[in-house]
Amino acid sequence: MKTNPVEGIQPSVIRWARESIGLSVDDVALRLKRKVEEVEAWEAGEQAPTYPQLEKLAYEIYKRPLAVFFLPEPPQEVQPKTEFRTLPEADLNQLSPDTRLHIRKAHAYQLALAEIFRENPATQKIWQDLPVTGKEEISNLASRVRGYLGMTLETQSGWKQTDIALKAWRKAIEDKGVFVFKAPFKQKDISGFCLTNSQFPVIYLNNSTTKTRQVFSLLHELCHLLLNQNGISKFDPDYISHLPKGIQHTERLCRSLVAKLMNPSEKSNDEIVLGRWQPALA
Repeated sequence: MKTNPVEGIQPSVIRWARESIGLSVDDVALRLKRKVEEVEAWEAGEQAPTYPQLEKLAYEIYKRPLAVFFLPEPPQEVQPKTEFRTLPEADLNQLSPDTRLHIRKAHAYQLALAEIFRENPATQKIWQDLPVTGKEEISNLASRVRGYLGMTLETQSGWKQTDIALKAWRKAIEDKGVFVFKAPFKQKDISGFCLTNSQFPVIYLNNSTTKTRQVFSLLHELCHLLLNQNGISKFDPDYISHLPKGIQHTERLCRSLVAKLMNPSEKSNDEIVLGRWQPALA
């Protein structure tokens, strides 16, 4: 009967599903309208949810296929804490379930692209042809990136609206093999992230931000791909000071590169890092 506990569910899988979406036991109990002790008992193997409860856990709360809960052990899946180094651990621990779901979707997109194409269909692949070491002078690096993307200053100066700039930069980057996705994030302070891959690198933008911010995030994440590292960034640049020294340098490098690409006539790097600089179209 549907009201009976479901047999064959592994407690470790139930716990993994909760932790991977970034929810506490209290969060789950509140959404299910059950006692915290009951959810704890499921994860301890002392009790099991009913079928309707399991369906709600799978489809509404954890966003997982029902079949996952009948696996003998949790599946191998990289978590944000180990996947991203460009946010402090405290910020990674505070990623919302919605943001974690977007990261999971981005991985799924990469798998789907591999199924469809096997190899990247682009004739030129910017992350392979234009590696960044972090030691090059920013103006030279910006010139190389601009030249590779075919983005001339004359073209850029002709843009009269920010949405035109966003479409132009996105097309130029996608033409060089990077797949760009956009979606609204519930966690408003996250501006975007990127995932490296030998064939299908992905940039994923927060579509609920301004077009200017999306351009900034697009180019910022491109820089991370050229450095061959996953990246995730927030609006408030204060997080940079809480990163290890080497990662701080990386974040400042990416912000400086974006500044040179969006506004070659330039503000100081300090203004960019501190977040006081507002990028222009040209």
